[in-house]
Amino acid sequence: MILRKIKESLLLPGVILRPIAVGDAKELCSAYVGNRRHLEPWEPVRPESFFTVEGQTERIEGLLGQAVDGLVAPLLMESEEDRRIVGAITLSGISLGPFCSSYVGYWVAGDQQGRGLATAALERVCEIARDVLGLHRIEASTLIENTTSQRVLKKCGFETIGDAPQYLHINGEWRDSRLFQRILHDHAPAL
Repeated sequence: MILRKIKESLLLPGVILRPIAVGDAKELCSAYVGNRRHLEPWEPVRPESFFTVEGQTERIEGLLGQAVDGLVAPLLMESEEDRRIVGAITLSGISLGPFCSSYVGYWVAGDQQGRGLATAALERVCEIARDVLGLHRIEASTLIENTTSQRVLKKCGFETIGDAPQYLHINGEWRDSRLFQRILHDHAPAL
């Protein structure tokens, strides 16, 4: 399983990054409920079940199944003080072989904005992708107007590779996105 390779690590004083677990459903539900309005402009429309412990349990179980197959690496940002989930970052669409690439998506709680948490998490995930998973490249996308996330990506060495019209269905409509990538290394892929 891909998550067994990823160790818990300190991101910022008081905040750790760690793999997701089924036991996180209640706390993750609370994080999504508490940040629902904050995340709404940047996410797809979610069914009401998404904002329940049962819905999060089902979602986490699905992610863990995909992690067993090596397709995703879902990680949580957690406060060491009270074990509150303050964000998440996921490598998805992991592909090995000649492509050796994945996508990354992340969010940070509204009350944690401006601390550098997204930057620290993204830098750490790039290290994991390169050193633990052996990936060559990571791709990310943001809505065109999400300049805050674009600044995070650029700080972490991502470069713009273009714009994609009507790329994702976000907050109830097809939205244009800006695409980014970061090349992690130039080694040949493992066989």
